Amino acid sequence: MIKSTRQFASVAILAGFAALSIQSAFAQDNNFAKEHPRRAEVIKREKHEKATTAKEVKNGSLTQAQGKQLNKEDNSIRREERADAAADGGHITKGEQRQLNRQENAVNAQRKADIQSNQAGVSTGK
Repeated sequence: MIKSTRQFASVAILAGFAALSIQSAFAQDNNFAKEHPRRAEVIKREKHEKATTAKEVKNGSLTQAQGKQLNKEDNSIRREERADAAADGGHITKGEQRQLNRQENAVNAQRKADIQSNQAGVSTGK
């Protein structure tokens, strides 16, 4: 009875160490993926765009509804970036990066158009 309890304890300890080492390896891989140059650039841009939208809503250049719509579009781009990275081991290709940047450019152009229309007193309805 004592021998089987010791064996069980040994197996449980080994299983625990195995789980920790797998978790540690995953965490290291995940950090590497987020720090991948193309992915890091896209993530930084997305954060900057969201901060710009928040600033424009705060100073009244954009309505809350417009800010909400722009953030929704930025969130969609972020989800796409995550899906692209997940499909390629944490990396995004140059083509995926270009596509994501084009989408961010479109959101940025929409932001500018919304600000101009608000300054002119015309509502875009977004």
